[in-house]
Amino acid sequence: MEKSEKLEAYYENEHPFKDGIAFLREVALKTEAEEDFKWSIPVYTINNKNIFGICKFKSHFGVWFFNGVFLTDPKKVLENAQKGKTKGMRHWKFQSLDEVDKKVVLAYMKEALENQKKGLEVKAEKTKKAAIPELLKSELKKDSQLKAAFEKFTPYKQKEFSEYIAEAKQEKTKLRRLEKILPMIKQGIGLNDGYR
Repeated sequence: MEKSEKLEAYYENEHPFKDGIAFLREVALKTEAEEDFKWSIPVYTINNKNIFGICKFKSHFGVWFFNGVFLTDPKKVLENAQKGKTKGMRHWKFQSLDEVDKKVVLAYMKEALENQKKGLEVKAEKTKKAAIPELLKSELKKDSQLKAAFEKFTPYKQKEFSEYIAEAKQEKTKLRRLEKILPMIKQGIGLNDGYR
């Protein structure tokens, strides 16, 4: 499927927030950003730099600002996705189309574009090679196909899988998480690909 087809499918597929994301797209297309499709969501760029994305989830939809930390946020609506982990990205979540103020959303999008032109961006830190937990290590030793699939992932994605298991406090949770990620690894699906 072509990128443009994936983009159209994202907006056309039935979803509780279909009207909301279509409206956000309408607003986004009023900016100078170029529409693209990355990590399974529409992403709006300028000079090949990611500025914002339009996302939909089970209980909300919204806009991800890749360097939202630099936005003035006069309405105090932006949230950090994962405190302590996410450095620059900020999310603006909506539960219904009624909550979306076209003028305000457009102002945030335009400010994000201007910030990028000024060079305001959080530089990604080099990902250190993750310490692979013993549970995962033993599965990789047992299954050469699994090991090959795991090695195809970027160090960042390998680290996400490793931390996902390591952060669990109880052994049964670690085992449950391992059971969840093994098929994902084999299929080449990153732990958080659905959110990117």
